[in-house]
Amino acid sequence: MPDTHGLVNDFVNKLRKRKIEGSQATARQAGELLRSVISQTRIPNSTNHQAGALIDAVRTVGEQLIAANPVELAVGNIVRRVLHIIREEDLSLTTDAIGGLNLSAALSDDEEDHERDDHPTLSAAALASAARNTLRPPSLQTLLEDMPESTAFPRPPSSGGDSEGKTKSADRSTRSRSRKLKHDVIEAVNELIQDISTCHELIADQAVEHIHQNEVILTLGSSKTVFEFLCAAKEKKRSFRVFVAEGAPRYKGHLLARDLVERGLQTTLITDSAIFAMISRVNMVIVGAHAVMANGGVIAPVGVNMVALAAKKHAVPFVVLAGSHKLCPLYPHNPEVLLNELRSPAELLDFGEFSDCLDFGNGYGSPLLHVVNPTFDYVPPNLVSLFITDTGGHIPSYMYRLIGDYYSADDLVVQQRPASGN
Repeated sequence: MPDTHGLVNDFVNKLRKRKIEGSQATARQAGELLRSVISQTRIPNSTNHQAGALIDAVRTVGEQLIAANPVELAVGNIVRRVLHIIREEDLSLTTDAIGGLNLSAALSDDEEDHERDDHPTLSAAALASAARNTLRPPSLQTLLEDMPESTAFPRPPSSGGDSEGKTKSADRSTRSRSRKLKHDVIEAVNELIQDISTCHELIADQAVEHIHQNEVILTLGSSKTVFEFLCAAKEKKRSFRVFVAEGAPRYKGHLLARDLVERGLQTTLITDSAIFAMISRVNMVIVGAHAVMANGGVIAPVGVNMVALAAKKHAVPFVVLAGSHKLCPLYPHNPEVLLNELRSPAELLDFGEFSDCLDFGNGYGSPLLHVVNPTFDYVPPNLVSLFITDTGGHIPSYMYRLIGDYYSADDLVVQQRPASGN
């Protein structure tokens, strides 16, 4: 069995060096890592601390993962989802145990009533015989024949052996519960990983309900979810055209346009600056998302906010595709949320061009030209028309309720802040 610490360190290094591309791959690998952590965590025999041991182990690893790449919100989402699973499975076992105790108590009461009703008593003939023999002392044989067996031979009180047997039985029950808790949690995490792996297919199955004949679809950059969604509509014999904005400065729109053409879709590649000029010809905007916040806002690749504003101006539906692993329980104003990061200036300028803009007269090489290359945009919920997730379509105002089904309020803040000294 692989060492958990080694797996955690390897994954943390990948997150820090941004070696994992895409939220889906990151979420799936985070789920697999946490599953390994849970399987190797020792659970104490005390029933009150079984779930707590798993929660502490997952929270400790989760803090490291989130700190390694705070911008990749999918990591924190999976950590919180797993913590929610542990709490739910522990509650389910506790509820079942209480229900079993109540059932046992009810059956015990019924048995006592039944025994009380069937308790043998002295017959009328025995009472008459005793009355006739009042003048002579009754023999021991007569008394034993007339007395019920339960009265003649009373049961001795419970000994220490019975108490020890009950203790052993309780220990076995506790160990059995700990094994079942770990098994149920791992099974639920397996289902979560499976949902992450199949989210593209579940979202693509809804394409035929939203894309109609002879429509014009606009998207920006490259998204595997959007690609699968458009191809699924094509496979359902829908005929439509796709406008792809190139998504500068990484120009991933070029890759998406090429892939769409290979699948037989009519595709037009446009520059980002041409979005407002082309939006009047568009019937629907379909984009992917990096994360969906609790208020229905979207963190998406840079340039998407410009597309949303253009769609709003021309009353064009703005649709966001996102798997459930991208639903974040935090709000944009939460201090735990890091909405953006700056990428290398080399994506905009060659190093030679950038070095020519340095002012070496002051002796420090301080640049006169500053290059800002943000990674993401924030799209407010009032610009979004519809979210399509692997569970169906939802309006922005409903997202907080959908997100509430996946997370516990106790797990919103995974990273524990150190107490400040006086």
